[in-house]
Amino acid sequence: MTDQVRFAVREIELYERPVVLRLPFRFGVVTLTQCPQAFVRARIEFAGGAGAWGAAAEMMAPKWFDKNLQLSNEDNFEQLRDVLLLAREAYLSDGASATAFGHFARRYDSHLAAAAARGYNPLLASYGPALLDRALLDALCRGRGVSFYAAMQSNLPGIGGERPEFAAFDFDKFLAGLRPAADIEARHTVGMVDAITAGDLADRVGDGLPETLEEVVQAYGHRYFKLKVGGQLAADLARLEAIAAVLDRLPAPYYVSLDGNEQYEDAQGVAELVAAIRGRPTLARLWSSTLFIEQPIARKLALDIDLGDSGLGKPVIIDESDGGLDAFVRARDHGYAGVSSKTCKGLYKSILNAARCRGWNDEEGDAHYFMSAEDLTTQAGLSVQQDLALVNLLGIRHVERNGHHYVNGMAAHSRAEQDAFLAVHPDVYERSHGAVRLRIRAGRIAIGSLACDGYASAAMPDFGMMKGLSSRT
Repeated sequence: MTDQVRFAVREIELYERPVVLRLPFRFGVVTLTQCPQAFVRARIEFAGGAGAWGAAAEMMAPKWFDKNLQLSNEDNFEQLRDVLLLAREAYLSDGASATAFGHFARRYDSHLAAAAARGYNPLLASYGPALLDRALLDALCRGRGVSFYAAMQSNLPGIGGERPEFAAFDFDKFLAGLRPAADIEARHTVGMVDAITAGDLADRVGDGLPETLEEVVQAYGHRYFKLKVGGQLAADLARLEAIAAVLDRLPAPYYVSLDGNEQYEDAQGVAELVAAIRGRPTLARLWSSTLFIEQPIARKLALDIDLGDSGLGKPVIIDESDGGLDAFVRARDHGYAGVSSKTCKGLYKSILNAARCRGWNDEEGDAHYFMSAEDLTTQAGLSVQQDLALVNLLGIRHVERNGHHYVNGMAAHSRAEQDAFLAVHPDVYERSHGAVRLRIRAGRIAIGSLACDGYASAAMPDFGMMKGLSSRT
């Protein structure tokens, strides 16, 4: 067992700041135009009194964690604020020292129970610890002067047997074998109201940035795409044909995933979509380029439906159904082949599921089980960098990434904050069209600079320009 550092959690500060989208984004049942981003700043103390601060950030996306149509977007924001406050209370409930993983492991059940008492599902409840755990790990890395990659490869957080779900794996060995790369492919999401060509635009934003799929491909050179489908067969087919007409012009191979966003009640509805796609010559290349189908069935039904005989012809993964730590195991039993990694669901959950994929594939002698990287809301700065570092560590070679498309980079941040991130991460960012933004070349993001001390960021946001996070509940 490698050296695992214990520390006490002394302070946790919660902040938020608004994010306004340059383009509306439709996913599932909501069209988003603005949304708060939450920030956590935490101070830890090692034996002997030395300490360190760490931080994390995440958008508070409405109608994803809880899709109850009776709740407004503001109701959803309040839920997320509340679970952050509950998590802060839990992590500060005593001054006992533990490893970074130990703080998560010891508080996970009680936090979920406290959240459930308020009517919150496990996916929603996990949002609070997901941010706190990253902030604590960031502080640990900074306090020990190591990068996120080095910390994980040596299992500095102490991931292991304090949770029964983790007990079956040799995490020291698993983590030591992970080899992050120097870049990663960005998988561009095409939302339900996104313009495909200029002919689809009634009005232009006119900020010089791409506004259509056609322009995105030309500007960034993407090879990977995530296509939303809405559960309406005729409309979905027409939209997929319009998308294929653009992508099929690419001379090199392209790859897509289909995101059902819980729009189907059963496997039959998904099978009808697949059969219709396969029956259209105009969609032949798009279907042959499809890697997997993401969460087509509503979460309340998904893990009770067996996909083993559905004949979809592509692997299916869970996303919104990934609530508790056992969700992927249950999904596997019902014919699912994969699960998404999202920092908003928790970094330890992603690591656990990656280990499961490795173990199951070794048992079966086949690479059947896999993880995908999904999260279009991550914003420039801490959020996108920590998510990129996690999926890169796990060996996932393409990631859903287009918070940069719907938001005008760091344009809303102070010039000092923009300059700070650009100075220390010049491979990740560039300055263009009046702001610092994600740098994508030939569909790839260079991320070598994320191997810095701390959790993937050598700069910090301007907390002085944010407001404190509080809840009305």
